[in-house]
This record gives sequence, structure tokens and C-alpha cells, in this order.
Amino acid sequence: MASAVCGVTARPHLPSAVPAAARKLFFRCRAASTMNEASASSPDAEEKKTTTVFVAGSTGRTGKRVVEKLLAKGFGVVAGTTDVSRARGSLPQDPNLQLVRADVTEGVDKLVEAVRGVDAVVCATGFRRSFDPFAPWKVDNFGTVNLVEACRKAGVTRFVLISSILVNGAAMGQLLNPAYIVLNLLGLTLVAKLQAENHIRKSGINYTIVRPGGLTDQPPTGNIVMEPEDTLYSGSISRSQVAEVAVEALLCPESSYKVVEIIARADAPNRPLKDMYAAIKQN
Repeated sequence: MASAVCGVTARPHLPSAVPAAARKLFFRCRAASTMNEASASSPDAEEKKTTTVFVAGSTGRTGKRVVEKLLAKGFGVVAGTTDVSRARGSLPQDPNLQLVRADVTEGVDKLVEAVRGVDAVVCATGFRRSFDPFAPWKVDNFGTVNLVEACRKAGVTRFVLISSILVNGAAMGQLLNPAYIVLNLLGLTLVAKLQAENHIRKSGINYTIVRPGGLTDQPPTGNIVMEPEDTLYSGSISRSQVAEVAVEALLCPESSYKVVEIIARADAPNRPLKDMYAAIKQN
């Protein structure tokens, strides 16, 4: 379903004592070298300038898949997590993966240090169900805004957000859609996500907002369908495919400054993601 991946070469292991800033610099230099080596076999290599990516929500069910796909494509990955010990047990053991403690709800300044030196950020955060009625806003709104502002302060100019279809359900005439009702019963989750999206779009950062349908943990059962914003109001998609779309955005200039909605359908044609991004006309 995704476009072809460049060939990559293995990178040497870094001792754990190397400071975080130095590790990020190493990842950038080494990944840039890797992509240059692949240029002979990939006509698009000149476009692939992003080399080190910070992933927020890296231990979540979607974030973990984003990390895995980034590593598979030769990126250096800085995995942000609220629990480094848990991350060590759930994320791949890879010399090109660095774990850092990062909590999007703790404010901008701490996040600046976490993202400093990376080329791009993928935000795959999501609130965990709790008795706190404000949890969706703390994570899906204020947390995302904190991360965007940290990127601006740190000079990170590329941002990919994994959001949700139906965030703008009210404007789409979907107020009575059961999915819209249920998700907003949990602290107005979709409203919180929409507010965060609006902040990103006004931030000046080169963004791609990916809005998936209902998320499943199962392997893909169909091909990806990509539509413009405020188009899809039902459907589901594998988390693995969502991660694929998010990572491909970093390799695809046609994804810049776009909001896309994705689901999977068994009867959909298998098209390259690059072509799907190019076909989306942003309002």
C-alpha cells in the first residue's frame, strides 16, 4: 500500500552514556549519509531530507507502530514517553532509537528540550480513560498545543498529527452520528482535537493532519482510502496503516499543509500513498 522504501544500511550502536543532544546530532548525520547512499537506487532521495523524528505517544498502540515503521525506513527516532521503563519493554531494541521522558501536559519548556535537534515530530498521543473529565482537553488539546509551541521554540518545522475523522462533525451535519456522540461523551474529545488542529494550522509549521476512522489492532483487511477533510463519517482502519500514512507524510512533499481522512476498504484499489496525497486538494 505504501510507496517503495529506500534501501538503508545498518548504523553503529551508541553507548548509553552519550548525551541526548549528541545522540540526536549523530542520528541526523548518520541518517543523512544513509539516504545519500541510497540515492542511486531511489529517484526521490533528494526529497527525503527528514532524518530524525520525535514521536509523542510512542508507547501507545498507534505510536508504537509509528516508531517501528520509522526505524524500518532508516530514520533516527527519539521516542517521547511518560514512562521510560515501560518504553524499554515495549519498543524495539534498536541502536537508532533514543528514549526520552516527555509529557505533553507538563508545559512547553520541558518539551523544548525533548524535541531540540530533531527534524520533525509525529504526534500520536491520546488521553487514557480515567475519572478526570478534563483528560481529553489536557492531552488532545492543550498537550498538542504545548508540543506545537515547543517545536516553534526549538526550530522544528515539520509536524504530523494523528487526529480523527468526525472532529468537525457539527459542521458536517453529523451531530446525531453515534460515533460523534459517543466520542464526545468522553469529555468532548473530538472538540478538543479540533481545537488542537486549528492551532496547528495557524502556527506557521509545515503540517500534515491525518484523520483516521475507527482504529483496529488487527492486520489490514483492505486498502487505504484517502479523502479531503470533512468527508468521511464512518469506517475503520488498522493502526498499522495509520502509522504507514503518518510516516509517508514525512517522505512526501505533496502531504504538506494538508488535512487528510483515511479508512480502509476491501474493494478499494491499492494506490501509492504519494499519489493519494498529491490528489488531495486542500481548501
